[in-house]
Amino acid sequence: MTEQVKLLRFVVGPVCTNCYLLINQERKELLIIDPGEQEDLLERQITKSGATPVAILLTHGHFDHATAAAALKERYQIPVYAHEMEQETLENPSLNLCGMVGEHHIYHADEYLKDEQVVELAGFSIRVMHTPGHTVGGVCYYIPDQNILFSGDTLFQESVGRTDFPKGSAADLVRSIREKLMPLPDDVEVYTGHGESTLIGYERIHNPFL
Repeated sequence: MTEQVKLLRFVVGPVCTNCYLLINQERKELLIIDPGEQEDLLERQITKSGATPVAILLTHGHFDHATAAAALKERYQIPVYAHEMEQETLENPSLNLCGMVGEHHIYHADEYLKDEQVVELAGFSIRVMHTPGHTVGGVCYYIPDQNILFSGDTLFQESVGRTDFPKGSAADLVRSIREKLMPLPDDVEVYTGHGESTLIGYERIHNPFL
């Protein structure tokens, strides 16, 4: 990442989900990626950053990545983005898995994105990469200028996302990673939905699922 860009990670919720604040310090704007829970914590950190939120990006619609999106959308009057094929997952409690924690939620996005669409937010050019498998409309967000990728639950350090949830597909997930992510440069930093970050080149060599 360039010097004017700062990335903060917060582990939130019952399954230790990574929520990221991607801050453009030159513009004093930030993006919220996968606000799974603990909106009060995130609001405090946003205030502390001195930057203004401009959008929420969801890698997919499971509860542990989306639960705080509505509250933050309301607080900052900003749009929520997701892939166009993820609407059903967001809006169907049996698919967004909120029942795993004994709750019933329906989530929404304001803007539904297409595969390979490039969106301009907070001074970043963000490439939307549809990577189905963990969910039907799961995506990774790639920012070439910063050499970073937000992989959600598609790719982890030496692992991949689960595919035993409703509408998951192991074949689709591995195909997504091989066809979309592995062609990226070795030094692209991958910020995952759970656990520690990794590099594309490292995963190409060490990931046993690929």
